Amino acid sequence: MTNFQSFSGVVTMIGDFMTGINEEAECNKLVSVDNGYGTLVDFVMTPDTYVVDHVMLSVGDRITGFYGMDVAVPLIFPPQYRAVVMVKDTPYQNVKVSYFNSQLESSDDKLKLNIAPSTQIVLRNGQAFTRYPSNRNLIVVYGPITKSIPAQTTPYKIIAIC
Repeated sequence: MTNFQSFSGVVTMIGDFMTGINEEAECNKLVSVDNGYGTLVDFVMTPDTYVVDHVMLSVGDRITGFYGMDVAVPLIFPPQYRAVVMVKDTPYQNVKVSYFNSQLESSDDKLKLNIAPSTQIVLRNGQAFTRYPSNRNLIVVYGPITKSIPAQTTPYKIIAIC
């Protein structure tokens, strides 16, 4: 179970990120994000970073980046996190990345999933995920929620992080 945290803001810069460790370093990108309140974060996007809907991110886009809280980060400013999931913010679409238990409740107890026949459940590569999506880390794309505690939703799409 991974604990995820998110940071939202506007992309101010996208550039290559060279680690100097191997030749595949040019496949990494550094995405700088400003939340509009003076807080800056740099996300390192690797080929393993999942971009929801596989959209191209650009300077000026409003995005949310999700990263693992249990991963060591360098003590630099601005903070630099390895992005697990990146989302270009879209009206009427919400995204949550979390561990969901056997009752399909998120690890922070803020969201409960109600799966419908229309809910797409897939792997990161777009192939069907044929098991029940409980007790695992999930990327959940959803719209409206109830005002209950926890909020409930019928997701549009669930992506299993295996």
